[in-house]
Amino acid sequence: MPASTPSRRVVLAGTAATAALTAVPFVPGQALAAASTATTTPAYRWRNAVIGGTGFVTGVLFHPAVRGLAYARTDIGGAYRWDDRTALWTPLTDHLGSDDWNLLGVEAIAVDPAHPDRVYLALGTYTQSWAGNGAILRSDDRGATWTRTDLGVKLGANEDGRGTGERLLVDPRDSNTLWLGTRHDGLLKSTDRGATWAAVTGFPASPSATGQGVTFLVAAGRTLYAGWGDGDGTAGAKNLYRTADGTTWEAVPGRPSGTAAEVPIRAAFDRGTGHLYVTYANAPGPNGQSDGSVHKLCTLNGKWTEVTPVKPGGTAADGSADTFGYGGVAVDARHPGTVVVSTNNRWADVDTLYRTTDGGRTWISLKDTAVLDVSETPYLKWGQAKPKFGWWIQALALDPYDSRHIVYGTGATLYGTRDLKNWAPQIRGLEETAVRLLISPPVGEAHLISGCGDIGVMYHESLTASPSRGMASNPVFGSAMGLAQAAARPAYVVRTGWGDHGNGAYSNDGGQTWAPFTAQPSIAKDAPGPIATNADGSVLLWVFVHSDGTKFPAYRSADNGVTWSEVTSFPKGATPVADPADPTLFYAYDTETGTLYASTDSGRTFTARATGLPSGDSQFKLVASPGRSGDLWLSAKWEGLHRSTDGGASFSKTVGVAASECLGFGRAADGADHPAIYLVGRIGTVTGVHRSDDEAKTWVRINDDQHQWGWIGTAVTGDPRVYGRVYLATNGRGIQYGEPS
Repeated sequence: MPASTPSRRVVLAGTAATAALTAVPFVPGQALAAASTATTTPAYRWRNAVIGGTGFVTGVLFHPAVRGLAYARTDIGGAYRWDDRTALWTPLTDHLGSDDWNLLGVEAIAVDPAHPDRVYLALGTYTQSWAGNGAILRSDDRGATWTRTDLGVKLGANEDGRGTGERLLVDPRDSNTLWLGTRHDGLLKSTDRGATWAAVTGFPASPSATGQGVTFLVAAGRTLYAGWGDGDGTAGAKNLYRTADGTTWEAVPGRPSGTAAEVPIRAAFDRGTGHLYVTYANAPGPNGQSDGSVHKLCTLNGKWTEVTPVKPGGTAADGSADTFGYGGVAVDARHPGTVVVSTNNRWADVDTLYRTTDGGRTWISLKDTAVLDVSETPYLKWGQAKPKFGWWIQALALDPYDSRHIVYGTGATLYGTRDLKNWAPQIRGLEETAVRLLISPPVGEAHLISGCGDIGVMYHESLTASPSRGMASNPVFGSAMGLAQAAARPAYVVRTGWGDHGNGAYSNDGGQTWAPFTAQPSIAKDAPGPIATNADGSVLLWVFVHSDGTKFPAYRSADNGVTWSEVTSFPKGATPVADPADPTLFYAYDTETGTLYASTDSGRTFTARATGLPSGDSQFKLVASPGRSGDLWLSAKWEGLHRSTDGGASFSKTVGVAASECLGFGRAADGADHPAIYLVGRIGTVTGVHRSDDEAKTWVRINDDQHQWGWIGTAVTGDPRVYGRVYLATNGRGIQYGEPS
């Protein structure tokens, strides 16, 4: 397999705040011409509905030669550029479309100290056989435009080890030479600024199919160091290599051994003292670490010194074992001997940053004096009175122009300080939520309620500020699995998800406050799934699907979750859909058999109606047109769009829709008698986000090639109160909303 294929030009990695959209140059493999059933793309403005972070920021890199310039990478949400003047992150990879969804994970970032406008990204989310190969993006204008090279190997930005150091490096001796460390394919090298790549045959370590391979690349003067994550913790294991000439690599003598130094996580070079600081753990992380250490290597004489702030294995405040590894490391470019390191996977006593000003002889914990202000992103309290300092701290950066400006990443945000005491999220513009569910209420304060991975349900009283109530509580969920609103009684909303204190809840004020169901089926705690409520909110249908795919019977409640009864005739694993006008009607689509089921007795029993519909693909979504009884739309990713106007007795295929991944409705256009339809999929040959104002007879594409956001086939809905406004769920770029500009 070749290390890379010829490069191609990719243009305009647009910002989320771009105003009127205009035509963009052709990108190979992406259709731009309108299909026969589509008209010219209207001008739309796309922005994030603000939550603030919410995903794992795996790396932050300050530019060593430009004040106020930094870059951040995420595990599934692309890369960003920081501008200190505006205090804003700008997304750099929104141009990647659904065919390139695997490239929204950023394995590594590199900058060129000698050429401040140059930046490089190594992209690839998974290394499994079903995922595509990785790619390199290179830019001469700080990410405004990109040139792309497709690799012949896979990268794993959302796999174990994703919080280790940068695996991509510009050679300090030659700006045309780049190095790329991979997980399973050894070390690669490019001598033409990333246009082509080849394996480094002289690299002494042999990668394994299950190991971490190269965990970081760092320059110490003109010498390059490579961390190696396939070590086994024994004295003979080699987990740090170096080259002084760019040709010959050797194991670094005398390196630390034992489980506390099994996997080198990150490294940073203190130019003022000549020391290379390396953090270690007994697993790549972010999970699974229970031991770790910090060591420094004097590059002048080869002497190693352990400088671990606190050894793992003591007793935590709650009496449990205080286990953890070490993760981030950053040196102060202005003050030799000043270093900051982070613990990682420290759950009992909570992770912290340790700082030294004497080369590691003494350390102080910055958490102990930290004042956290999360008023801008209240969800970070996680339903508690106060926020915690953080977890999964592996990304750590120290501003080379401001010794008191430190930034560290967590599993949900970036915290920053300018005085080593007061910390607040430094996250504006960076939105990484994986969004699952969307509701746009027809009345009330909020125009949007969302169900998300990891952060449960959010009530968006504003689209330009993080929800003031934070995560929906009573109970707090991790990931939301179900969200539904009674069509004729919109004050009534229900939600389901993964939680430790109940898995279902209801609201009588449109989602502002919640109460748990009085009872729940026993299977709910292990397999919470979608939920539906009928038009008047008098009946609930709850479906249960285990994370391993096992499907269980649905349950029904007619007393707001006080009691539940099994519905044996409901197709297992199907998502229930309530008729928006008739409270006695429910529907469900059995994807295994291609059969539409309906209930005419408020969900007590279900019988088959239309059969022979598309089957065998789990990516089917059945939705009901608002305000109309029996008007059903079946969105089938590979089989287009199908419609029934007789409650599922029969369906007809919509002409011109080649693929439909998800579908939603919004306020009708002036003079139209049907709600506007929003579709993510392919109309003719055009893939994107589309709108129809005439019941799917004609379509317009409303996004463009600057705004694609990778995988966006989970959920879409229009606003029932604002014509043209649409909300889009992404898998790592939060909630995008578009409006005609």
